[in-house]
Amino acid sequence: MQRKAYVPGVAALLAALLAGCTGSSGGDGTTDDANPGEAGTASAAAQPGKYRTLPEPCGAVTQSTLDLLLPGIQQITDEDQRTQAYAGEATLTYDTDRKVGCRWKVESTDATDHLSIDFERVVSYDNAVSDDSQAQQLFAQAEEKADLPVAATSSATSDVTGSGTASPTASASASASPSGSVSPSGSASPSSSVTPSDLQPRVLDDLGDEAFLDDALSSSGSTAQQRKVTVAFRTSNVIVTIEYEEQPTTIGVTPDSKEMQDKARKLASQLAESLSG
Repeated sequence: MQRKAYVPGVAALLAALLAGCTGSSGGDGTTDDANPGEAGTASAAAQPGKYRTLPEPCGAVTQSTLDLLLPGIQQITDEDQRTQAYAGEATLTYDTDRKVGCRWKVESTDATDHLSIDFERVVSYDNAVSDDSQAQQLFAQAEEKADLPVAATSSATSDVTGSGTASPTASASASASPSGSVSPSGSASPSSSVTPSDLQPRVLDDLGDEAFLDDALSSSGSTAQQRKVTVAFRTSNVIVTIEYEEQPTTIGVTPDSKEMQDKARKLASQLAESLSG
């Protein structure tokens, strides 16, 4: 008789437990409502950048382009040395998925030319910031570091005062000639003290998502003047930087600004096209 009394009690307990579980799953839907919220948060996460890989840098420049930028390469008579000159030297990097580069240096009877290209793939580790936005921020920092003349960026960014007028200091900087030669006395040559505005360091509006060009002329003591043209551009989450330098072997000879800029911009256009292809 005791066993018969025990069994119904167990059955009643199990029934109560099952009823409780059923009630929890039906409830007020609090648990179920949390899932859509989590899905909404995930859908709002920033999108990854367009590029997941980078090109092989030393193979990114065609032989004909290297002939154009490094004219001394064709003067190399030794076939093995010429082949090595075309091959370039890869930049040391520890993550080829994020940053790669290549360097070339060629000496000729007239000048020594240097060329370098760097590719950087930007990845944001903040779910609220897209790869493109992160790359845009880094590119803005690079442009700021280039310290372009105010007049060169006034078309893209208005003056702080809203007048759009460059300050006297900036105007003087903007009128400094990238291609101007310096006489032995240290004064700029009157015939080359002014350069057309289209040769000044400036923002470029026909390359990638955004781009700029810098042009600097320097000399050290009695050595020949060296010109360095930099073209940098951003396409989605990849930033490409080209540096093209030339130092003539003859003192008093100044590398031509327009010629070097044209060559560097042509290479930049080729690299931008290869990325978008």
